[in-house]
Amino acid sequence: MKIVVCIKQVPDTVHVRIDETTGAMQREGVPAIVNPYDLYALEEALRLREAHGGSVAALTMGPPQAAAALRDAVALGVDEGYHLSGREFAGGDTLATSYALARGVAKIGEVSLVLCGKQAIDGDTAQVGPELAEHLGLPFLGFVRRVREAHPGRIVVERMTEEGADVVESPLPAVLSVVKEINTPRLPSLKGKMRAKTFAPTVWDAAALGADPARLGFAGSPTKVVRVFHPEARRGGEIIAGEPAEAAARLAEKLRALGVC
Repeated sequence: MKIVVCIKQVPDTVHVRIDETTGAMQREGVPAIVNPYDLYALEEALRLREAHGGSVAALTMGPPQAAAALRDAVALGVDEGYHLSGREFAGGDTLATSYALARGVAKIGEVSLVLCGKQAIDGDTAQVGPELAEHLGLPFLGFVRRVREAHPGRIVVERMTEEGADVVESPLPAVLSVVKEINTPRLPSLKGKMRAKTFAPTVWDAAALGADPARLGFAGSPTKVVRVFHPEARRGGEIIAGEPAEAAARLAEKLRALGVC
């Protein structure tokens, strides 16, 4: 089984800052970490490799410093790391990002399974997983909390829902996005840390992927941040005192005056 895990280096949300002029996230001087949800995807990929054999590769897109996320993945036990890096990728929304990642997965080739974290903590869109599946023309299974069975050509998973879970069977290859309930990520081993120190990922730019530049970065992003602003402060609410029946009647009268009911 050949598994690719898409990971993202994100700014630690405690230190996130937004440029209110451009609407872009300011990453300079902000500590970076591997997106926490992606750690669950990495762990599940490693468990599947341990159970069924094969290999696990980590794939990321970002500036040169994003290679640190791949070294973190190698320290955990990943076999290979691939880094999509170049100015042409900068500023991409989820559609442009998922297109680039899909080209990366296709270039790796003969992939049985693609795993992603449910969402990234910097954007919280949860869009890249399903968009990636669409670009690749593969089935998508979202909010996966357990892999029940994995066989050559098919997989059975539990998908978390508001009412509980659905059990779904899908042909392989497929794309899965996982939730934190799926496992407990391991810590890096000493052997893994030593390997990560000298690990050099395979780096691809848009030309190496054979990607259309018009579908990458700002140029390939149909969504834009138009304005960033702080909500205006509002005064505190009004407290309606009195007996419950009396207070409810006065509240209903105020709501009718406002045209709410």
